[in-house]
Amino acid sequence: MFKSRKSGILLPLSSLPSFFGIGDFGKDAYGFIEKLVAAKQTLWQILPFCPVDDSGSPYQSTSAFAGEPLYISLDLLAEEGLLLEKEVEQARQALFVKTDYGMARQIKFPLLRRAFSEFCHQLPIEDFDDFFMKNKYWLEDYALFMAVKAYLVEKRKEDESGLLEFLQETKKFLPEEKGKGYFYTACWCSFPKELRQRRPEALVEWAAKLKDEILWEYFLQFVFQKQWQALKKYANENGIQIIGDTPIFVSYDSGDVWANQKAFQLDSLGFPTVVAGVPPDYFSETGQLWGNPLYQWNYHEKTSYQWWVSRIRKALEDVDVLRIDHFRGFESYWEIPFGAEDARSGQWVKGPGMKLFYQLEKELGKLPLIAEDLGIITEKVHRLREKTGFPGMRILQFAFGDDRNHPYLPHSYENNTVVYTGTHDNNTTLGWYENATEKEKDHFRRYMNVTGASPNWDLIRLAFSSPAQTAIVPLQDVLGLGEEYRMNKPGTIEDNWTFMFQWDMWNEGSLEGLSYLSLLFGRNNG
Repeated sequence: MFKSRKSGILLPLSSLPSFFGIGDFGKDAYGFIEKLVAAKQTLWQILPFCPVDDSGSPYQSTSAFAGEPLYISLDLLAEEGLLLEKEVEQARQALFVKTDYGMARQIKFPLLRRAFSEFCHQLPIEDFDDFFMKNKYWLEDYALFMAVKAYLVEKRKEDESGLLEFLQETKKFLPEEKGKGYFYTACWCSFPKELRQRRPEALVEWAAKLKDEILWEYFLQFVFQKQWQALKKYANENGIQIIGDTPIFVSYDSGDVWANQKAFQLDSLGFPTVVAGVPPDYFSETGQLWGNPLYQWNYHEKTSYQWWVSRIRKALEDVDVLRIDHFRGFESYWEIPFGAEDARSGQWVKGPGMKLFYQLEKELGKLPLIAEDLGIITEKVHRLREKTGFPGMRILQFAFGDDRNHPYLPHSYENNTVVYTGTHDNNTTLGWYENATEKEKDHFRRYMNVTGASPNWDLIRLAFSSPAQTAIVPLQDVLGLGEEYRMNKPGTIEDNWTFMFQWDMWNEGSLEGLSYLSLLFGRNNG
């Protein structure tokens, strides 16, 4: 994937310092790139930057193509003349210590509306027209989807006339309380029937009815892309490549599923027949019930995987390298009946295998992808990854215990590997070491001949010195942060996705340590 050994930092955009509730594309993002350069790093890995759900998760998004508007920088809008500097300054809060998505929406969206009004006065704008034509293939459906949802949510606060009909129609599939939830949140399955079924005349009628709100969605995505591409260009010009992340599955209540219903396993009313998850594993005794609709792979094959081609093409326009989450699902995926209480009732079903990747490479060329091959991995999954040529992932926190030849120990690695001390789903290394068993701690200390006084730097050194071509370290480990700063705890919904760092957490020792290890182990060769 890379011509030389590289290393970098994992930091979600949401975790950048902020006075507005969430990290964004403004000066702190540029400052972080400068820190990476000073630390002689060449990679910045982010999480998916698609729209997040109410809990802040980017893995249950309304779109696989769109960007999260909260990452738009108000300061940059002021520099562009779409906002007054005074307006932005008045909205500025005390520096946040955690990402607060609700507060970020309260602060940012009124000003984004204000910028939209100014933008409309400037139309037509050539850059905007170019953006629209390039992204029309996904943007039109997404914008209509979001506009309809917003309209129905407001309407249903005042008028429940359609609720009884919806509950009657869906009572065989949904308990009453869940049905109400679908109705009040305007899930697309509760759209008016002609719109839910995407009848052409209904699409035209609603597009005309909601044209202003549709233009608002276009505006948000236009500004998002403009600011992101400028940031990415700055990173690339300074020798930093961006590693992005894309979930294998998409959210049920998304523009993707509504606009491509034949591509998913749905019943006649549009509800999933089966959903995604994983069986019981290291993270959960009952498995993980993700709830995403599963793909109708026969349909994708008949259409030459064009939805996937479009998705990966768009993603690789946004980033330099792409991590594919849950790669093993392309070999076999865990299929759970819709309505199950947890993931234990699922079964393994064959995925598309190499047929998908042959088509992707045929249309897009050699793919700079990383295969997230963690979890229950069979020999067939290993063979699929080897056929694709994608590097797999190894997590050092999982390596210690009884097995002296554990596949996650560096002496077991092949070169075509991306090694992590931990990922966004792991504890921080300090948190992990504190909670590790005595057997794990003993193995850890013996393996590296260390005392365990600085386990985070011990693992960083082990990652950088390993045969793996690429080494990635979460920023929490560089900064020596404890368990309270972890990003996500799989299988839970509370207190996730809120880690935010402050510049005063950095010190010269962190920069010097990364620089020293990068040079020592040949990870700064351009």
